[in-house]
Amino acid sequence: MKSNLNLLCLAIALIAVSCKQDQRASDKKETVTNQFSGNKGEVKLITLDPGHFHAGLILKTMYDQMNPEVYVYAPRGADLNQHLQRIEGFNNREQDPTSWNLKVYRGEDFFERMLTEKAGNVMNASGNNAKKTEYILKSVEAGINVFADKPMVIDADDFPALEKAFSLAEEKGLLIYDIMTERYEITTMLQRELSQMPGVFGELLPGTPEEPAITKESVHHFSKLVAGKPLTRPAWFFDTEQQGEGLVDVNTHLVDLIQWETFPEQTLSKEDVELISARRWTTDLTPEMFQNVTQLEEYPEYLKKDVQSDTLKVHSNGELVYKLKGIHAKASVIWNFKAPEGAKDTHYSIMRGSKSNLIIQQGEKEAYKPTLYIQTKNQQPIAEVLQHAVSELSKGYPGLDLEKVGDELWKVEIPEKYKVGHEAHFGQVTEKYLQFLKDGHLPQWEIPNMLVKYYTTTEALKLAKQQP
Repeated sequence: MKSNLNLLCLAIALIAVSCKQDQRASDKKETVTNQFSGNKGEVKLITLDPGHFHAGLILKTMYDQMNPEVYVYAPRGADLNQHLQRIEGFNNREQDPTSWNLKVYRGEDFFERMLTEKAGNVMNASGNNAKKTEYILKSVEAGINVFADKPMVIDADDFPALEKAFSLAEEKGLLIYDIMTERYEITTMLQRELSQMPGVFGELLPGTPEEPAITKESVHHFSKLVAGKPLTRPAWFFDTEQQGEGLVDVNTHLVDLIQWETFPEQTLSKEDVELISARRWTTDLTPEMFQNVTQLEEYPEYLKKDVQSDTLKVHSNGELVYKLKGIHAKASVIWNFKAPEGAKDTHYSIMRGSKSNLIIQQGEKEAYKPTLYIQTKNQQPIAEVLQHAVSELSKGYPGLDLEKVGDELWKVEIPEKYKVGHEAHFGQVTEKYLQFLKDGHLPQWEIPNMLVKYYTTTEALKLAKQQP
């Protein structure tokens, strides 16, 4: 009897182990199903309501890993039509044409339809930002990866929903990533590299609110060319309740670069951020200016709240001064109507070190092209130190050189092949995201730092709105 009982217990134990192994195998199978292998065409892109031209720039080039069949879900209207025309232009260009095959659903229920059909496994949102955080969260809930244009959130009240989306994505084995094109601008890349060379830069100074350790300033223009053609902007782009104010829109790039350059590959937290001051102001557009960039003769009803004496006042500008892990930083976003002749959107940056300052300028004397300078501080023999540093950098970027252009001022000569331009950066970011999908994860610091970035921008706007 005792022997039979032992045999029964052993059988039950074996069944339990077998069931547990089957469950583990099932879990493992599910995990593998959710992963990408890097095979050709396995990434099936969904483009959701492409109201911003960035949605098109992602598709300016082809990718082996991305299926040429792309699903587009959007309401009917000019935003969708312009996106389709842009992709058609890429498909029909003479040099290196693309071969995208767009499957388009048009309807006011576009988002619900996308969630129901789940025709793809990666969703791109590059458009109206009012509901973008909701789109991200619900896409993750539906089991879809997210590759989003900035900003992912434009209001502090919606920030918890973004946190929830990242948390849920981790549980489901999904990847959320935002399109930080400015990390691929060559002068910024080299500024970051040089700041990590103690012989050249020394240590990053803590700075002060008046003279921050790192300053980033971005100047943009409402009237511009994209893919060689005048850009027509949707009217909602000028409604900050839909597009977001400057402090939470373009400022996303600047705050990202401040984190990326001052604390490279280090994990940050919200507690590392201390806001000091934030302010906002408007860019004023006449009816003629508005018509020029929107092709509309009248302001839509939702913009009339921002109109004074026929002038549209857009809160597109902002300035933030804050401390990040004790380092003072400043980020400024400025929007003008149109750039000077020959100019484009510009970027200014300075990193202040104990031995030198690293400066990016893009003004008239630089022919409006980003140029990297090293401003030294009474070092001897500095020429040999700088030349050695540039030689080291040349191992990764062949062709770099150094030119003395003033008293303790040096210019880093960068070959044209590295100056690929803003539009090309979208392809570079997309390639990076496809690699992350293949790897099955982002770098450990990326997700917490994305959340810190959006916490900083949304809290900055909240602070600025409290000012008289």
